[in-house]
Amino acid sequence: SGDSISDAELAAREATVGPDDLCDMLFTSGTTGYPKGVMYGHQQCLRAIDAWATRVGIREHDRILVIPPLFHVFGYRAGAMVALMRGAVFLPHLTYDAGEILKRVAEEKISVIPGPPAIFQGMLQHPGLAKFDTSSLRLAVTGSTTIPPILVHRMRTELGIAGVVTGYGLTECGGYGTMCLATDPDEVIANTAGKAAPGVEVRIMADDGHFLPDGKPGEVVIRGYIVMKGYFNDPEATARTIDPEGWLHTGDIGCFDTDGNLRIEGRLKDMYITGGFNCYPAEIERILSQHPAIGIVAVIGVPDERLGEVGKAYVVLRPGTSATEKDIIDWSRANMANYKCPRSVEVRSSLPTSPQGKVVKDLLEATLTKCA
Repeated sequence: SGDSISDAELAAREATVGPDDLCDMLFTSGTTGYPKGVMYGHQQCLRAIDAWATRVGIREHDRILVIPPLFHVFGYRAGAMVALMRGAVFLPHLTYDAGEILKRVAEEKISVIPGPPAIFQGMLQHPGLAKFDTSSLRLAVTGSTTIPPILVHRMRTELGIAGVVTGYGLTECGGYGTMCLATDPDEVIANTAGKAAPGVEVRIMADDGHFLPDGKPGEVVIRGYIVMKGYFNDPEATARTIDPEGWLHTGDIGCFDTDGNLRIEGRLKDMYITGGFNCYPAEIERILSQHPAIGIVAVIGVPDERLGEVGKAYVVLRPGTSATEKDIIDWSRANMANYKCPRSVEVRSSLPTSPQGKVVKDLLEATLTKCA
């Protein structure tokens, strides 16, 4: 029916849309609470996507395989929208299956895959990986949750992806915040989420509202054009999340290194205290991911009569490897401080994930409660 609309009428309709008008509304994942509608404006949406595409290096004619659903920022903005803005080829994939993804990469010469770490972990875990040609892959853009350094190394060496970039963001700031460059040193890409996007401020804030110096962990706060217009029909939640100075409180713990790169330690709600020591699951997961038999790992705090809380690790092993609970705990004691070591390990064939590819730790905790 578009042919029935004249050019003049189309121009008149376009003229009614302003840069600050509502462009879209994506919902938060709900992994840390009830999903909320995040309102985003036209100008901030397009400006954020353009800045992101420039930093990570999306090119005209890239073939982008988009696995995350289109209700998620990785699928919608880093997939469909960036393809339109850069003249790339948008190839959506309905449901995640590691074997099918590897097959499409080989047959359709995919050059870019954006998505959370679970996508690449699954590809690396596939027993038939060596049979697929992944040489067309030049760029992987990941983030959305903690990235184990060993995963970046394996993506380069086993999948053959020369450009691996990691970043940090959340739905409330359009999915963006900080990002590495493909030209950054491996240790920066593996261990940090890079620097703030142009025109964006990212700081580390203490509980009392003061900013912390480099190297000191605290809550990550973000200010600038990428911060949402607010939560749909929820002014109270908006006021709790964006303070009077315009800082978006992310609920994530992080710190900056001396070069200004952000390092994410985990979520405030995930932290647990063992014998008076603060334990950040993301840090412990990064260390455990270096174990030669561990493919995927999630750590949560569980009650303990003596220490208050201790860590429990849920592990998916790499294909063709084996490790017992004792093996992993003994390795932990040799490779991290004693208070960080998980006191129990459960080996599983898979872990529960959200449609966006994040491990849903609430489901792990619910299983634990049910068993208790």
